[in-house]
Amino acid sequence: MTKTDKKPLILGLGGTTREPSTSQRALSVCLREAEALGARTAMIGGADLDIPMYNPGDETRDVSTSRMIDLLRQCDGLILCAPAYHGSVSGLVKNALDYVQDLSEDKRAYLDGRAVGCIACGGGWQAAGQTLSMLRAITHSLRGWPTPMGAMLNSSAPLFAEDGTCIDKSAEFQMKTLTAQVVDFAAMRRLADAR
Repeated sequence: MTKTDKKPLILGLGGTTREPSTSQRALSVCLREAEALGARTAMIGGADLDIPMYNPGDETRDVSTSRMIDLLRQCDGLILCAPAYHGSVSGLVKNALDYVQDLSEDKRAYLDGRAVGCIACGGGWQAAGQTLSMLRAITHSLRGWPTPMGAMLNSSAPLFAEDGTCIDKSAEFQMKTLTAQVVDFAAMRRLADAR
């Protein structure tokens, strides 16, 4: 195992096709923090989420979908970030997560053994709270381990500066804490699996 291979791979998945969205900025903050903590990172967000609707009877995968599935298969930890659309996870993010079914026959089926940090962004606390609960329930269903810290970001208040820096101390604390939990767990699992 090379020095680079020892670093866990953390995948950020989520956001919207609207640039720059709150959820996209939140993922960027988390992935920068993961890199600062010594992880390798990759992102599936924005236009990457514009993939065909998941159809269980169709095994055809385009280039974007194949890349996403490969990254999901390789990742040691995952950070999910979804906008709250009408009190639930956006269709783009849910569709992407439906493709985790492609990992069902893997040795590490679905998201088994992976920590998943969940972030919900909404124009109010109620929508963000419901969406966070949905993300955590989906993670459980996919055999992932939701981190103890989940983040609810209320986009009705200013959260980010123009350059993408988080300017809200509570949001920053939530994102940094859940990222540290994902990276720590992923690093421990990677070491255990290497034995």
